[in-house]
Amino acid sequence: MSIPVDVADLNTALADFGAGYLLTVSPGGRVKAVTVEPRITDGRLVVTGPGRGSVANVGANTLVTVLFPPLAQRGYTLLVDGEASVDGDDVLVVPSGAVLHR
Repeated sequence: MSIPVDVADLNTALADFGAGYLLTVSPGGRVKAVTVEPRITDGRLVVTGPGRGSVANVGANTLVTVLFPPLAQRGYTLLVDGEASVDGDDVLVVPSGAVLHR
């Protein structure tokens, strides 16, 4: 079951979740997942210091997903897809879509 989330409402939706996972893809096609606690600033998810591997992956492929697992068993997972850019050691994600999925 999926419930669309308006990207304008992400700040409200994120209040129901804890840490998430930034999912990036290497030039060789491998998925990298790192734990992150992004904040929303100016409509973007700001991922502070996800690490050199994630930053390198974003440099090669800007499409990312940020996955927020449910806090309660059998709860909804929040998936946020977007286009990322690198800002120093940080990654900025402009959300293109979001969904609550179970």
